[in-house]
Amino acid sequence: MAIRAVVLDIGGVLEVIDDDVFPAPAERRLGLAPGTIAGGLAGLPGDAVVGEVTEADVRAEWQRALSLDDRQVDALLDDFWRWYVGTLDRELFDWFAAQRPARLTAILSNSGPGARERERCHGFEEVTDDIVYSHEVGLAKPDPAAYELVTRRLGVAAGEVLFLDDVEANVEAARALGWHAVLHRDTATSITEMEHLIAAAARV
Repeated sequence: MAIRAVVLDIGGVLEVIDDDVFPAPAERRLGLAPGTIAGGLAGLPGDAVVGEVTEADVRAEWQRALSLDDRQVDALLDDFWRWYVGTLDRELFDWFAAQRPARLTAILSNSGPGARERERCHGFEEVTDDIVYSHEVGLAKPDPAAYELVTRRLGVAAGEVLFLDDVEANVEAARALGWHAVLHRDTATSITEMEHLIAAAARV
């Protein structure tokens, strides 16, 4: 069964994330102990990744929990989004874009409120047939329902999908549903492995 759709993750895959950007530098600037910023969202009334809270809720909770003034919390959010959107992996992005029109292209991302708007800077919407953000659909990897939603929206069978993610549990969940899946370690290796899978599927 030939590969008809290529689906990629964003953070750590299409985007190179630099942990030296956030949160440690922000914690040092604010005089906070390591881990304080992540812990500062423990009081949220729901899970941001599946859309149970808004971007405004996140801002308000960080401000409350960390005792920040408006200027400080705005600077914290600026640092967070700079880290979140990372740096585009141009080589992988170009390979991904070049899969069209022979194949459908899509993104499946565990995300938070505001991600779609911030990540438009990379042009993902211009090279994809669909983008499934977890906070918009209420489903997150490795929930099988997230993968099944992608196949329904693309109109393809599980065995026709090729998937790339940097989290092993997400890759294993995709394989369990019949997707062809590659664990991302570095760009060159991932591209080689995906091209091998595309070629092998075409021969079956």
